[in-house]
Amino acid sequence: MSSIPSKLDLSTFPTTYVLQAHVPVAELHDIEQHLIKSGAPLTYDICEARLVLGYISKPRRAKFELQAGNVRFKPIDALDPSDAASPDLEHKSPGIARTKRRKLQDTQTESTTDESTASEHEGSSTISSETETEVEVEAEPLSQLSIPQAPTSQTIDFSPPAELPYYPNGFANRVKVVNLQWLRDSVHLGDPQDIHDYLVYEAELLPSQSSSQTPKPPTAESVSVEVGPGAEGKIPVRSSTPRGIMDRAKAEAESKPEPRTYFSRASKRDRISTAAQHDFSNRSFASATSQNPRPQRTSLLHQTTSEHEEGVSGSLPPMPDWVSQKKVYSCERATPSNSPNDVFIAQLKEIRTARLLTDDRIGVRAYSTSIASLAAYPYQIQSTSEILALPGCDQKIAHLFYEWQTSPDHCIQAAKGIADDPVLKVLRLFYEIWGVGATTAREFYYARRWRDLDDIVEFGWNSLSRVQQIGVKYYNEFSLKLPRAEVEAIADVVKHHAQKVVDERIQCVKVGGYRRGKAESGDVDLILSHPEHSATAGLVDKIVRSLEQEGWITHTLTLNLTNTKRGQETLPYVTNTKGAGFDTLDKALVVWQAQSHPNEREVKNPNPHRRVDIIISPWRTVGCAVAGWTSDTTFQRDLRRYAKEVKGWKFDSSGVRERGSGKWIDLEGWADPRTRCKDPFEAEKRVFEGLGLQYREPWDRCTG
Repeated sequence: MSSIPSKLDLSTFPTTYVLQAHVPVAELHDIEQHLIKSGAPLTYDICEARLVLGYISKPRRAKFELQAGNVRFKPIDALDPSDAASPDLEHKSPGIARTKRRKLQDTQTESTTDESTASEHEGSSTISSETETEVEVEAEPLSQLSIPQAPTSQTIDFSPPAELPYYPNGFANRVKVVNLQWLRDSVHLGDPQDIHDYLVYEAELLPSQSSSQTPKPPTAESVSVEVGPGAEGKIPVRSSTPRGIMDRAKAEAESKPEPRTYFSRASKRDRISTAAQHDFSNRSFASATSQNPRPQRTSLLHQTTSEHEEGVSGSLPPMPDWVSQKKVYSCERATPSNSPNDVFIAQLKEIRTARLLTDDRIGVRAYSTSIASLAAYPYQIQSTSEILALPGCDQKIAHLFYEWQTSPDHCIQAAKGIADDPVLKVLRLFYEIWGVGATTAREFYYARRWRDLDDIVEFGWNSLSRVQQIGVKYYNEFSLKLPRAEVEAIADVVKHHAQKVVDERIQCVKVGGYRRGKAESGDVDLILSHPEHSATAGLVDKIVRSLEQEGWITHTLTLNLTNTKRGQETLPYVTNTKGAGFDTLDKALVVWQAQSHPNEREVKNPNPHRRVDIIISPWRTVGCAVAGWTSDTTFQRDLRRYAKEVKGWKFDSSGVRERGSGKWIDLEGWADPRTRCKDPFEAEKRVFEGLGLQYREPWDRCTG
C-alpha cells in the first residue's frame, strides 16, 4: 500500500483507530501514514474512536476488540448477527479483489509444510522450546503504537474549534468496525468507498461510568501536529488546553513515550500467567490462591450425630490394605480402568484440566493424586468419611463430593461452567493441537490474541514450528481415535520392517493405553528391543528410513538418537541435559498413513493420518522402558517418587541409578548372561520386584 500515491480525502470522517491485532509493525506505520496524508483524525485511544479499522471479518472478534479496549457499548440488534462473516464484506467489496481468508480445510490439500520426511536433528522437540533464553519481547502495551517520534512541532490556534463534519452514513453515538480492505480500496481508487460494503460490526456507545450527569465541556484548542520530516499533511488532534505552566509541563511529560522494556521468555510467561489468573480469578473452578491473595483454610465439614455413630459403628465397608496402611504411592495399589466412582471422578478431571489450562500446576498435581486414590477405591463412596480416609484426599475433595452428592443433578458447581467458558474453550482447542502444550496455548491466546484455528493459519502460520504446523494441518485427523485392531496392524508393519533391517529376534511391545486395555487409543506407542546390545544402537533411524521408502510415514516430526550417542548407557544421575524428563531413549515421533492401495499412487490416499511413537530400548533395561511407557501418568510419576523417596534411586525409562554414587542398578539381571530375561515382560516384572513393589498388571495402572 505504501507504493500507491494517496489522493484520498478523509478529513470529513470521524475519529479513527487502527486495531493492532494481526498487523505487522511496518504495515501499521504504513496504514497510519496513509490516514495522516488523507487528513483522517487519528486517535490512539479506541474509546475516543467512532471508526475502527482492522483485519477482522467476524462480528464476534469485533466485539471482543471493543471489550478489550474498555469501550462501553451495546449491540445494535439488526447488526449483531451470528459469527458468520458479513455478507457485504464477503461479496460486495469493490475495487481490488479481497484476499481470500485462508481456511483451515484448505491447508489439508495445500503444500503448506515441508512434505519431505527427512529426519529432524537430534534434540528437536515436539513442543516449542521453554528455555530461559533472553529474547526481546516488547513490554505491552496492547494499545496502539505511538506516532513515530520524529522531531515535531505544534501550531496552536486559540479560536473555537469547528464542529467535525461527519461522514453521511452517520456516526453519532455509534462506533463502526470496518475491515481494513476499505482503506486499501479507497486509496487505490482515490475516493472513499461505501463503508457499509466493508462493515463488520456496529454498536451504540454508552456514556462512561465515571462521567457525571452534567459533565463540563473541556476547554479545547485546535492542534495540528506535523509527523516527522517530509510528512505530508497534518493530523487534526483534539486536545484539552492546560491552564497553567505547571499543567502544561505535566501534560508534556505525560505525552513522552515510555521507554521500551524487553523481557526474557520466562518473564513473558509470567505476564501471560498473570493475565490468565486475572481472567479466571472469579471462576468457581479457579484455585483459592487465584481468587484471594490470602486464601482461607477449607472449612471443616459438619457431621451429624447419626453420621458420627455410623462411622464409629463400623458400618462402612472394610477398607483395603492400602487405605488402612496409608500407602500414598499409586504404584503400591491396583487401579482398574473402571471405578464405581467414575461419574464423580469425571468431574474432578474436568476441574483438573481447567487448572492445567490456567497455569495452576500445584492444583493439577493435587487433583491427580486425589483422582488416582479415588479410582483405586473398590467401593462406591457413600459418605465424606470414606473420602477423608483415602490417602491424597483432603477436606477440599470431601466438600466437592458432598456438593456432588447433595445436588439435584449430581454436578459440582466448579465443573458446571468449564464446558461453556469461552476462554477455556479456546485454550482447550489450542492445547489439543499436537505440538502445543498448555503454556503455548496461553501464549497463543493472551500474547498473540488468536481465537480459533483460522486465526493461527491466517495470521501466525509462519511463526509456528514445523511440528505445530503439522498439528494444525491434521488437527481433525489426529483427533480421531484408533481402534485396537488398527493399533495391532500398525505394530505388525513396524515389527516387520525392524526385523528386515536387523533380524527375526526383534521384540515389539505395544504400550500406552492399548496395553492398559483401552478400546480406543489417541496414538500408537511401540517399544522395540533386541537381545544383542549393539543391535539397538541407531536402530530407530534404520526403521524410519525403511518405513518411509514404502510410504507408511508421511512426516517425521522428531527423531532422537540421545541414547545411542551416550553409548546406550542409563541416563547419568547428574546430567548436562536440561529438562531430560522421564524418557531419554532413542525415539521417532512420526505421522503415519496406512497404505491400503500401494499400487495406486495417483489416487489420493483416503486413510486418516495417525500419530505413532517408535521407541528403542536396549535389552538390559527394557523392563524399565516397558513399565514407564505402559503406566498411566500418575502411576508413572509415583514410580519415580517411590524410587527416590523409599529406595534412594533415580528411576528413568533408560534404567535405574543410585542417587548417592550414581551407580547403575541392574534390576533385570543383565550382568550374568545366564540370568538375562527371555522377553520384555519378564524384565518388567523384575523391575517391580527390584523396587520392592508388587507387580501390577497393565490394566491395574489406570490412575486417570
